[in-house]
Amino acid sequence: MSTDGKSPLPPMDWPDFQPGWVWLTGAGPGDPGLLTLHGLNALRQADVIVYDALVDERLLGWARTGALIEYAGKRGGKPSPKQRDISLRLVELARSGKRVLRLKGGDPFVFGRGGEEALSLVEAGVPFRIIPGVTAGVGGLAYAGIPVTHRDVNQSVTFLTGHDQNGLAPDRIDWDAIGRGSPVIVMYMAMKHLDQIAAKLIASGRNAAEPVAIVCNASLPDQQVLETTLSRAAADVAASGLTPPALVVVGGVVPLRQALDWRDGLADASVLDAIGRRTRDAG
Repeated sequence: MSTDGKSPLPPMDWPDFQPGWVWLTGAGPGDPGLLTLHGLNALRQADVIVYDALVDERLLGWARTGALIEYAGKRGGKPSPKQRDISLRLVELARSGKRVLRLKGGDPFVFGRGGEEALSLVEAGVPFRIIPGVTAGVGGLAYAGIPVTHRDVNQSVTFLTGHDQNGLAPDRIDWDAIGRGSPVIVMYMAMKHLDQIAAKLIASGRNAAEPVAIVCNASLPDQQVLETTLSRAAADVAASGLTPPALVVVGGVVPLRQALDWRDGLADASVLDAIGRRTRDAG
């Protein structure tokens, strides 16, 4: 399918974006190239694009000519539209006969409130489609040279949010169970409460010297990575001046970055033996 003279997508039975529908679409962790082909197809057909704060605005240049573009970003500590208002706006636009693309950073169903918006559409009788995206906790860490799984390190990984819907450290997480049972922990939106979270994990029995990485602006040109330890993480973040959006990963996969940092051209086989020793020691 091609619109406005843009290069066509590869031949396939691409879905038509029908008027009155909402497509909840993941834009990936930042790098526009991580948008899926279904997401690109959506951009090229949408009448209205309602996008989040973590969406790289370069993607909006791929929208069809004449599409209405609305910002609906939510950022902690800054004036933001209420989630209920965003959902109502999606319903309003769809009922007016628009093809509505709700473009969200990462994956809409991974700490993206896509489930809440989809349920609002169901309640209002608005038809919708889900287009998954590359979630930051996988794709963003890959851009930092950190695999979320490695068979010599972990057979499981836990993804969690670092704050609840009120912006507080989540109190419904069983930190003791996660600390004991998950070899690798990936945290979204955890910088604000990192001191409390690290203390809870150490109290659960985690090694205070366990490796930690904080990845800011993952996959973007200004990506920054801080490697530290669980006991020093909060202090090192404060001293570094790093700011959200950021991912925090805890566990033995972090040292692998010293060999797998492909993005900065630092991939180095000579450190493999040392990484193996440190990984075993940290475990």
